[in-house]
Amino acid sequence: MSNVSGKAASVRPLPEQQARAWAAAASVPDPEVPCVSVADLGILRSVEIDADGAAVAKVTPTYSGCPATVAIELAIEGALREAGFEVRIERVMSPAWTTDWITAEGREKLRAYGIAPPKRASNSIRALFGEEQVNCPKCGSAETERVSEFGSTPCKAHYRCLACREPFDYFKCI
Repeated sequence: MSNVSGKAASVRPLPEQQARAWAAAASVPDPEVPCVSVADLGILRSVEIDADGAAVAKVTPTYSGCPATVAIELAIEGALREAGFEVRIERVMSPAWTTDWITAEGREKLRAYGIAPPKRASNSIRALFGEEQVNCPKCGSAETERVSEFGSTPCKAHYRCLACREPFDYFKCI
């Protein structure tokens, strides 16, 4: 597209394009915890349409060594391409992701899936070292014990409920 001067005219993204791009990217499930989407976790920071009409998705990994980062970026790229967009993925490392970014809906999805969501804000003195009390996501009991600092992924710890006797993961506060 060119204007009278011969220079390329910029394409102004339409609000419905923006909404469609966000919806496509936000629907991608987390590969390690498929009950929540990348939007629920807050790792999908934004999706914008650039001047050329391409969707630019900004993603922040849960931590710099997260083994799922590339898989997540490829899944977001695939979802956006399937929705008809040219795509650019930008990895954003600052500010660092925090469990404070998990949405209320995401926390409830974790609980319903059997994973105790992070209980305290990331600025808690105990944030990286587990919680003194983690309620069981199945029965709600506060009578739980940590079995291992690491659960099925490094961002989770493994707990056991002393009331219902069920094991569960706790999504660590980071």
